[in-house]
Amino acid sequence: MSLSPHLLLLLLTIASLSAAADAVECPLNFTVLRQFSQGSAVSRPDFSDECQYIRLGLRLVLSQYLKLTGSFLPPVNSSDSCWNSYQSIVNVTWPNFDIRSSCGFQTGWISQGCMNIRTKSEFERIVPKSALDGVVANCNQSLENGSPCASCTTRLAIVQASFLTGPSIGNVTDCPAYPSIYVAAFVNQFGPTDWGTAKCLFSLHPLSSGDSRSKKRNTVVLVVLLCCGVAAAAVAVAGGLFFWRKQGKVKKNDRIGRVETGLGSGLESISASTTLVKFTFDEIKRATRNFSRDNIIGRGGYGNVYKGVLSDDSEVALKRFKNCSAAGDAIFAHEVEVISSVRHVNLVALRGYCIATTPMEGHQRIIVCDLMKNGSLYDHLFGFSDKRLSWPIRQKIALGTARGLAYLHYGAQPAIIHRDIKASNILLDENFDPKVADFGLAKFTPEGMTHLSTRVAGTMGYVAPEYALYGQLTERSDVYSFGVVLLELLSGRKALGVRSHDSQPFLVTDWAWSLVREQKAMDVIEEGMPELGSPEVVEKYVLIAVLCSHPQLYARPTMDQVVKMLETELSVPSIPERPIPLVADIDEIERSMSSGGSAQHSGSVGFHSFTLQNDHR
Repeated sequence: MSLSPHLLLLLLTIASLSAAADAVECPLNFTVLRQFSQGSAVSRPDFSDECQYIRLGLRLVLSQYLKLTGSFLPPVNSSDSCWNSYQSIVNVTWPNFDIRSSCGFQTGWISQGCMNIRTKSEFERIVPKSALDGVVANCNQSLENGSPCASCTTRLAIVQASFLTGPSIGNVTDCPAYPSIYVAAFVNQFGPTDWGTAKCLFSLHPLSSGDSRSKKRNTVVLVVLLCCGVAAAAVAVAGGLFFWRKQGKVKKNDRIGRVETGLGSGLESISASTTLVKFTFDEIKRATRNFSRDNIIGRGGYGNVYKGVLSDDSEVALKRFKNCSAAGDAIFAHEVEVISSVRHVNLVALRGYCIATTPMEGHQRIIVCDLMKNGSLYDHLFGFSDKRLSWPIRQKIALGTARGLAYLHYGAQPAIIHRDIKASNILLDENFDPKVADFGLAKFTPEGMTHLSTRVAGTMGYVAPEYALYGQLTERSDVYSFGVVLLELLSGRKALGVRSHDSQPFLVTDWAWSLVREQKAMDVIEEGMPELGSPEVVEKYVLIAVLCSHPQLYARPTMDQVVKMLETELSVPSIPERPIPLVADIDEIERSMSSGGSAQHSGSVGFHSFTLQNDHR
């Protein structure tokens, strides 16, 4: 039966009116963002991912909404009107920038968040009072200065990774955002719209600095409005692994916070490797004995790593990614080609890769690397080996790792930020020379897209606070992770421990800082280390590790400075004050660590990965 045109028009009108009735006006007050802008068009600064700052501005608005209503998120039926309200604010500065299409945001995401937590009471049921008490002690103060901000954000990173580890919907308000939103609304006495709070918790920074607070307020432009457009967003989504600084435009010391990402013109300037082999799937199966379980040498969220023997009898390691599809194969192949052209004695060399689709195994993506005879640094520090690494070998590992990272940051063009430095990604050859693994490899979803701009890659305990909380990624994020690994190498203790009296996590960086602060730097060193060097040199390594793992970004040295301090007599600069950890005392930490309280670890899987990407070797 066909409907008459008049009846069809009537039904469409009724449906339209019904949909309009269901939609409600947006309850979010985006006008609070205007106090951070000049109210006129501004010059575009050089930010790595402008859509990230759209999210940060939204978090501030949601925090104000939470403060007034007790709800983290607006009603679902207000999603479209909320995006329209946000768009009207964005149009003041960038009239041709469409938030949703440029950044890939779906309409419903603005009303969806972490673990289905929608209200203040639901949040407080998940995060225990003991953890919130620690947050209050660190965050209920002016956060405009560096040390209080570092104290607060470090505590929030631990809360998020300890209790908010469930799924997030979309990529707008994910689990790492919730603690900051909550603290700005209910813990910090100055509220979310205070300049210091916005700067610390939502990373809304001024474009130029003045001599007074009032001058700052007048010159700050809302960072969330500094958007690059569809092309830049597409590049960030497609690439997501390489970061470069613009040559000739910024001084060396100005590179922090000015790192770009993508597979655009920067990568095209690199010639692809001519020695990389594209293996067939049959060759891979023969090398691994059809992916025999006996050949598995590593496991992670990405898939498995297999030991293999090629037709020329050379031994290799093969990383097999799971949940792949044909989409994005060209990008993946180009990434591998470019990465293989980055050569350094302290970087793992790629031998080749395989892309294939078979009826039985489905779509396959595999990379082939040199096999390291001595496994990983994690194996020797925390594995089943009873033989402790000697001081000379630890020195060699520390310096080699630093040189490898310095090359990624300053020798490769464009520069590469690793994002996931940890003990299991430091491999050791037959001479115990370190090789940094997994640099530059993007993590692919089944659709072949990367999520650098929406997902924090890394493992709890190793990830820098500014990256964990609001995705601010620079070379010094790797420096923080290197500092943690160096502390593990010196102390023989894992990045994340657990207090015995209340099962709360604490960081090895807090433990080491407490000892250094009490002039007990040598107590960081693992007891009974063979062939221990001179106290002056050993203590210098401890101070370098504590300085590198400082929670404040600008307190950390660069990796080339680290190399100079490690291999020369260059002195270690004074370490800026940092928050005192909220633990009972040094003896309590010692008891926790010596009794085996440590991060859960199975293979290469850490205590927590920051919700969005699995830990891996």
